[in-house]
Amino acid sequence: RVLSLELNKDRDVERIHGSGINTLDIEPVEGRYMLSGGSDGVIVLYDLENLSRKPSYTCKALCSVGRSHPDVHRFSVETVQWYPHDTGMFTSSSFDKTLKIWDTNTLQPADIFHFEGTVYSHHMSPVATKHCLIAVGTKSPKVQLCDLKSGSCSHILQGHRQEVLAVSWSPRHEYILATASADSRVKLWDVRRASGCLSTLDQHNGEKSKAASEAASTAHNGRVNGLCYTNDGLHLLTIGTDDRMRLWNSSTGENTLVNYGKVCNESRKGLKFTVSWGCNPEFAFVPYGSTIAVYTIFTGELITMLRGHYSTVNCCILQPNFQELYSGSKDCNVLAWIPGLREPVPDDISEKSPPQQHSNPAYEDAWSSSDDEG
Repeated sequence: RVLSLELNKDRDVERIHGSGINTLDIEPVEGRYMLSGGSDGVIVLYDLENLSRKPSYTCKALCSVGRSHPDVHRFSVETVQWYPHDTGMFTSSSFDKTLKIWDTNTLQPADIFHFEGTVYSHHMSPVATKHCLIAVGTKSPKVQLCDLKSGSCSHILQGHRQEVLAVSWSPRHEYILATASADSRVKLWDVRRASGCLSTLDQHNGEKSKAASEAASTAHNGRVNGLCYTNDGLHLLTIGTDDRMRLWNSSTGENTLVNYGKVCNESRKGLKFTVSWGCNPEFAFVPYGSTIAVYTIFTGELITMLRGHYSTVNCCILQPNFQELYSGSKDCNVLAWIPGLREPVPDDISEKSPPQQHSNPAYEDAWSSSDDEG
């Protein structure tokens, strides 16, 4: 299904934003409701369900925090995220130096955290049961951890030298956090340890000759502005303004040296990309200019470029139950990419020649049924 993603002619997402869309999130409980955040501070909540049951339909906006709302963000919303455990709450952070915790039903902020600088990114752990910490990356090199239970910024993680552009909790270990910074570094932290970070990822895997010119390990030769764990948490993908994407073993910190070629990235802020769930092979979906590039994660092959936006794509998110992709762009549109239906082969032809639909090598299945072997 992922290999046949195409712009869906039958499904629109209602156009509400009057400026670029920076961030999207689909709630993990039902996979039905989607949030978007825009450069004008507006947040929109959509219902992705087809209630009309007609083949052509528009995903309706249920509600929005618009410009006239008393608590609207004053500047660009950079990150929105649903509370991982139910849809009664969501979070948003903005260049207006705030992180807001929203009650979905009333669309009122239940809490607001204020920071000294622009907020680039925030993230709540998808798996945590013992803590309610929101990691926040801001213009300060210090990573802030805000505690939802106490309503205070409980700790600070020190180690980066420049602004923190992306943060992501491990989907495997609830206390492990990855952070990416304009200082070219990616750090892994165990937030229970006060003594500093667990490791700083090194693109040269510790080969002294290559790293000799640099005082400390760097993950990229440029700002690192995107982070995404694979869904099993065993690997971490990073993207930098050196036009490179790297795949790391998240337990050893090793650069796996998968070559994705040139991954164009001119973003001055955080870039939101995503990965597939439960596919074989697994794919990464990466905003690439006005397109979305689809790569196989472990071989680095560029499978396709999804074209349809008129301007820079800032974010994309996968709806894993149906392997559908949604993307948001500077062109103010949210586009839906749905697996295309392959044409059925008429019966009389299929007996004479094998169907041609397995032409893409990524579809090839090594499995054979025991009947064939007998």
